[in-house]
Amino acid sequence: MESKEKNYKILKILNLKFIMKLSIIIVSWNVRDLLRNNLKAVFASDLNFDFEVFVVDNHSRDGTPEMIIKEFPQVNLIINNYNAGFAKANNQAIEQAQGEYVLLLNPDMRVINDTLVNMVDWVDNHQDVGIAGCNLINKKGEDIMHVRRFPRFLDQLAIILKLPHIFPDILNGYLQKNFNYRKEAEVDSIRGSFFMIRKKVIEQLGGLDERYFIWFEEVDYCRQLKDTKWKLMYTPAAKCIDYVGKSFGQVPRGKTQIYFRDSMLKYFKKWHSWYQYLTLKIFWLLGILISKIKR
Repeated sequence: MESKEKNYKILKILNLKFIMKLSIIIVSWNVRDLLRNNLKAVFASDLNFDFEVFVVDNHSRDGTPEMIIKEFPQVNLIINNYNAGFAKANNQAIEQAQGEYVLLLNPDMRVINDTLVNMVDWVDNHQDVGIAGCNLINKKGEDIMHVRRFPRFLDQLAIILKLPHIFPDILNGYLQKNFNYRKEAEVDSIRGSFFMIRKKVIEQLGGLDERYFIWFEEVDYCRQLKDTKWKLMYTPAAKCIDYVGKSFGQVPRGKTQIYFRDSMLKYFKKWHSWYQYLTLKIFWLLGILISKIKR
């Protein structure tokens, strides 16, 4: 571990002589211990290229910034004095990132020793890929189903009305229940917890849409990519452990529903017809009423 950190510092000093291959961006909010383990895994990785790490802290109250400063001085730390949300916080680091690839990595992720090198090697060999995601697994080694089709009016309406509780298979198409996680494939969208973007794509599209506080920002970015020459691909060439939603576990359920509703409506207002947007907005009122009755 010590020799790797020394090598990393040497690369930083001689940065002008090296091409920065990978910029890793982690947005953190009150997950100090998970973030510590995340960073330990990143810096313990076997890498054959230069990389940099950004942590954008969204006003944590658990000592996260102090931990970063003390234990990971090589990290580029950005400290916000308020919760800027996912899109804006990532953009703060994206503006400074020097890497050929930018990896948005959630703090509750844990890279395996070869995750990063395998992913970079794969994208290097697929020059037509603009965004890529890898095989996400839980701590038991089971696949996490994260490949999705783009949101459509009927499946989002079903979510609002809680219809999957009555008809469990109604979202199978949207959730791509039959997707084969053993094979690489071109897909609509992937989970934003491990979201690798080619820097040339960022230069073309810009950063994430900051109208989204949380949720749908990565789907929106994937949707933007569809209007370009670039492909969005899933690959099993790399694996990463996802502890799924530890930051969200701290947010009251009612508040997460507000975030989700707000982002869904913004997505449909941007990408779909005005009447679909307006219909979903009206049905959200009914959906909230159903939630209150169920309680």
